[in-house]
Amino acid sequence: MLNILLDVINNRVIQAAVLAWAIAQGLKVILTLCISGRFDHTRMFGSGGMPSSHSAMACAMMTVIGFREGFSSSMFALAFCFAGVVMYDASGVRRSAGRNAAMINHIMDSLTTSGFSFDEEHLKELVGHTPIQVMAGALLGIFIGALIA
Repeated sequence: MLNILLDVINNRVIQAAVLAWAIAQGLKVILTLCISGRFDHTRMFGSGGMPSSHSAMACAMMTVIGFREGFSSSMFALAFCFAGVVMYDASGVRRSAGRNAAMINHIMDSLTTSGFSFDEEHLKELVGHTPIQVMAGALLGIFIGALIA
C-alpha cells in the first residue's frame, strides 16, 4: 500500500496537475485582493474566475503526457481531447449556468422587495469562465507541465 501511495506522489502528471491547480487558485485569491481590496480565502477552493484552474490542471496533465509519452501517442491524444472538453465546458456550459443563476438571483431579489419570501439561498453565480480566463489557465497549465516534465 505504501508503494502505491509513493507512486502516486511521485507521478509527474499528478504533480503537474496539482501544482497548476494550486497556482491558479492562489492567483484567484491574489487577483481578488488586488481588484477588490479584500482577502477572500474562499477563492482558494471556489470555481470560476481568473485564471481557470480546471483548464490549468487539464493542460498541465496533457503537456506532461506529451513530453513523457510522445506527442503522437494515444495517451497524449486522450489528454488533448480531455483538455478540450474541460475548456469547452468551463467557457460554455458552466458559464451559461452561472449567468442563469445570476438572473434567477436577480428575479428572487426583485420579488423579495415586493413582499415575497424565499427560504432558498442565492445560487452560486461564479461557476464558469470567459474565454480569456480559460486561455490564461491553459497557458499556465502548459507552462507548468513543461517545467515538470
